[in-house]
Amino acid sequence: MLRKLYAWTMALAARKAAAWWLAIIAFVESSFFLVPADVLFVPMVLARPKRAYLYAAIATAASVLGGILGWMIGHYAFETIAKPVLALYGKLDTFDELAASVNWETILLLLVTSGAAHLPPIKVVTILSGVANFSLFWFIVSAIVARGARFFALAWLLNRYGEEMRHFIEKRLSLITGIAAVLLIAVYLAYHFLR
Repeated sequence: MLRKLYAWTMALAARKAAAWWLAIIAFVESSFFLVPADVLFVPMVLARPKRAYLYAAIATAASVLGGILGWMIGHYAFETIAKPVLALYGKLDTFDELAASVNWETILLLLVTSGAAHLPPIKVVTILSGVANFSLFWFIVSAIVARGARFFALAWLLNRYGEEMRHFIEKRLSLITGIAAVLLIAVYLAYHFLR
């Protein structure tokens, strides 16, 4: 199923309406879709480098709006909508583990790491934020910062290094996201223990 979704998403990058598809995928990725918007974003930026920052803005705005939907699903409709969606994607156990040990600071950290590096998946954290009654204002601020940083940094890298960067990212995506998550967690721990 994942391979078919990936292939379908890649085919969308070649369409004239690719920017609309990017917005749709970035929106639904933040609340329930399995494939990250990056698989459409990267080929779009490589095909039209002059539109890289426009695509980054579209992806950021749509992702934040999708995150708000995820927050609302978690806050208002966890049992009827969120729980079956999380179970469908095999993320219910991850969600339950996170929910058992969260506080305000943990959710903020998770929003930043998932927004910037997909660790844990953004849809899990947006729903968790709603369930935990995390401030919608701070949710939106952190989503804009984390998702914006991700898409604009990726746009800059792809604009600057093009095809070489795409191959580098594809080969080492897990390593890159892991390092980013470790750095963010280290910053959080340093802040937490030094204050």
